[in-house]
Amino acid sequence: MLSIWEKSSLINYHHIIIGGGIVGLTTAYYLKKKFPHDDILILERGLLPSGASTKNAGFACMGSLTEILDDLNHDSEEQILNLFMLRKMGLERLQNILSQNEIGYKANGSYELIFESDKHYLDKLHYCNALLKKQLNTNAFEECTNKLQQFGFAGVHSLIENKCEGEIDTGLMMKNLTRLVLSLGIEIKTGCKVTLFEEGNNHTSVVCTNPIYDNTFTFLTQYLYICNNAFANELLHTLDLAPGRGQVLFTKPVNGLKFKGIFHFNQGYYYFREYNGCVLLGGGRNLDKNAETTFEFGTHEGILKNLNEKLSTIILPSQPYEIEMNWSGIMAFGKQKQPIVKPLSERTFIGVRMGGMGVAIGSEVGFRLSEMVNKN
Repeated sequence: MLSIWEKSSLINYHHIIIGGGIVGLTTAYYLKKKFPHDDILILERGLLPSGASTKNAGFACMGSLTEILDDLNHDSEEQILNLFMLRKMGLERLQNILSQNEIGYKANGSYELIFESDKHYLDKLHYCNALLKKQLNTNAFEECTNKLQQFGFAGVHSLIENKCEGEIDTGLMMKNLTRLVLSLGIEIKTGCKVTLFEEGNNHTSVVCTNPIYDNTFTFLTQYLYICNNAFANELLHTLDLAPGRGQVLFTKPVNGLKFKGIFHFNQGYYYFREYNGCVLLGGGRNLDKNAETTFEFGTHEGILKNLNEKLSTIILPSQPYEIEMNWSGIMAFGKQKQPIVKPLSERTFIGVRMGGMGVAIGSEVGFRLSEMVNKN
């Protein structure tokens, strides 16, 4: 039961955004820049962004050599270039919204480990550089196997450096991005799981679960933006979109750790980095995609065991370490790697299926969503 005050001032908005992660926050930011006098509300199902925005590895990631070459097995060169540029533009937008200090950006280098079984990819290095040079002024990739000894890895055939990548602190980024949108007068309500939306003649009803209001609460908006990535299919059910859980291990500080920067291997399915003298290692979803196609946060003991083996045999083969913690995040994937960014109607828009690239492409997706609104 609502009061007159709630009805008059607290349920009606010009814009409502479902999802308080990178895409949702940047959509709100650009909408406020475009419509400074409009009321904007973000609805987040968790107390914290509950998908992948605060549970990722913090890679400002443009894509590794083997990942791009693997994508060319099912995508055209034009699609590869479009996705590469989407990542590039997204990272540029992110750094236009927040300073490098505010996102903890560091340019310690990005590298890909090439094993004996993958060395055939090296034959395509020049081809891949030539392809990406259509969008860059320099080569994206360069072999730097001479650095292997200083990093201390074992069982690695070659090393490829990516000139286009860096690392960020996504916790710091999300904190500062949240502070920014709040400072602009944008509202954020957490613990609001949207279960239904319905367009009417003059507004769209957005229904959330809330036990205080007879288990549901309805907001009204002129424009709706669906930015909750993997969870969008709980509302729409028809998208080419499936959840993909990612497992992450994090060590205690490692004495004498020999590397900094970010690293990939196995077509991007594994990734690791140094953070404050510790090692963060994630991936292995390819080992059991069926089990990891889930909305449930949790552990996969087989994948965690595999990650631990990679730490002890490849990444830290001669260094003792202890695992401090582990976690998982929920990403979104589909048959195509490109995100879904489109209007569903004149008043409802969607930006989802980040494909594990949300840090890189999320800000550009948010900008594109804001540009779809036409009030004329």
